[in-house]
Amino acid sequence: MGSRRQAREASLQVLYLCDICNFEPDSVDGALVFRSLNVPNSSCEFAEKLVSGTWAKKKMLDGIISRYAENWELDRMAAIDRNILRMSAFEITDMPETPLSVIIDEAVEIAKKFSTADSGKFVNGILDKLKSARPEAAKK
Repeated sequence: MGSRRQAREASLQVLYLCDICNFEPDSVDGALVFRSLNVPNSSCEFAEKLVSGTWAKKKMLDGIISRYAENWELDRMAAIDRNILRMSAFEITDMPETPLSVIIDEAVEIAKKFSTADSGKFVNGILDKLKSARPEAAKK
């Protein structure tokens, strides 16, 4: 598994914890979580950016996800799927250096690992529509 994948998985776990327990990410020692999950030091900054950026823009990201999640309300989604979508939406909109195909593939694989058998397809369907939210100049 690549170091960015490890960073995404660890970031997802922090975001999930904050979401279901109503914590702010500042109250979770992300560095400790990342170390305990063996995230390489070279990827910790990336993981921290995913957590802080996703959480800071959560309301905006939820609006974008809601626009593309036909017949699904955010509060009806599995919490893990909701946080995979938030984190991926943040990468799509705010991290243009990462190719869209990488973001979506990683999200699908993480959904398959951490959620239900159907979550990979669910996440893929929404992110495939949501990729149009990336600024035009940054699309790859």
